[in-house]
Amino acid sequence: MKAVAIFLFCLSFAAWAAESISPRKPIRPFSGGDLSVFETWLKDSKRDDPQRVFSLKQGVLHVSGAGRGYIATRQAYRDYRLSVEFKWGKKTDGGRYVRNSGVLLHAGGAHGAARGVWMNSLEVQLAQGCEGDFIVIRGSGGPKVDITCNTRLAKDKRTRWDPKGKPMRYSGRQFWWNRHQPFFKEHLDTRGRNDVASPLGEWTRVECVCAGGRVSVFINGVKVNEAFNVSPRSGRILLQNEGHEVWFRKLVIAPLAKGEK
Repeated sequence: MKAVAIFLFCLSFAAWAAESISPRKPIRPFSGGDLSVFETWLKDSKRDDPQRVFSLKQGVLHVSGAGRGYIATRQAYRDYRLSVEFKWGKKTDGGRYVRNSGVLLHAGGAHGAARGVWMNSLEVQLAQGCEGDFIVIRGSGGPKVDITCNTRLAKDKRTRWDPKGKPMRYSGRQFWWNRHQPFFKEHLDTRGRNDVASPLGEWTRVECVCAGGRVSVFINGVKVNEAFNVSPRSGRILLQNEGHEVWFRKLVIAPLAKGEK
């Protein structure tokens, strides 16, 4: 029975992975003037968006910050370079901690599978001071997300990406970007002394290079994190709403350059 279950899982995974495409030319999902290439998921209203949490105008996506959820590309992708710019709005969740959002990669399985909100995915964190951190989101059903990073331990005993570091498989802790300030207090609108993200109110550029089982992250052109042995190697792309107002623009899903394959 165990062998049959494994066989069936492999079949279902193969069918799911086959649905993904590798872009042959740059795809600009915001250029159509509407969000028809996306699906909406909100914890409270599911596929409906009665409060217009997500709205697109002149190529700029506004995320109001009401509730929790995301927009997800209807199409799954593999082997691509994702680039997008974001900046924070005025609204926060009313708490004392940093503004929070994320780009979720290789997403699969059911909407709301993780904590009733997220899809199984690999999150590239956009929270203030943590831009470029990796978080693995695992819920019920769908392919299990897994990654490994080369890391070192900082003074706070937390991992930092280090290309010369020790390989470490994800075990439930955040994989912090390479120059994340040790003992950084994640209080609203604070910055780490080494942050490469733009100051509050300015646009920050995020690039994610997804090549086979490797994902590399660049913030404002600076490489800050990298994972390998990434599983699955393809999936949908999600832009997160996590209680804070945020704007996204210039979203491009492009083919890999020759040196990135």
